[in-house]
Amino acid sequence: MNARLDRIGLGRFAGTGERLARAVTMASVSFGRSLLWLMAAIIVGCGVWMLLPLSKGNSAEPLKSELAAVEPAPSGDPAASASLASEVQVPAMADLGRLRISSQTWRRGGLGSKALVTFTLRNDNDYAVNNVEIVCAFARRDGSHLTDRSRVLADRVSMKSRKTFARISVGFVNVNADQAKCSLVAARRA
Repeated sequence: MNARLDRIGLGRFAGTGERLARAVTMASVSFGRSLLWLMAAIIVGCGVWMLLPLSKGNSAEPLKSELAAVEPAPSGDPAASASLASEVQVPAMADLGRLRISSQTWRRGGLGSKALVTFTLRNDNDYAVNNVEIVCAFARRDGSHLTDRSRVLADRVSMKSRKTFARISVGFVNVNADQAKCSLVAARRA
């Protein structure tokens, strides 16, 4: 009972190990070069990104309100005061005492880096308001302050009514932020 297994031709597999080793070596050298070029591109990209100026909404500094103010003329001349007031058109500011945030919540969005605020704005004034500016202060779990973010909402809120703003993005927020408190800064009569 001889199965005659000695006649199977294994000669065609003789150099396979050497060819495989050569192919693996060439692939590893090619992968190493590609990895080196990738790291160089990442370093150059980070360097360029660090040189770009910060935009107004992404800086860590608190934003100041950009509302114009009219000052009286230095002299006591009423004609000069009237001419100055007619040249500069300043929108009437709303009474913030009768405008308030009645409820608010916040959550993270954008892979956890952005703050999405939901709040209800209540207007008890006898006139409608728009261009409502809010500032949200973010704090850690222990209450220590992290950052402030500001946002102007162009929507109109009618007189003697309330309006809910859902999931308004106020900007990027620190990953350690656990609490948020939003407050009104300014509003204009509509």
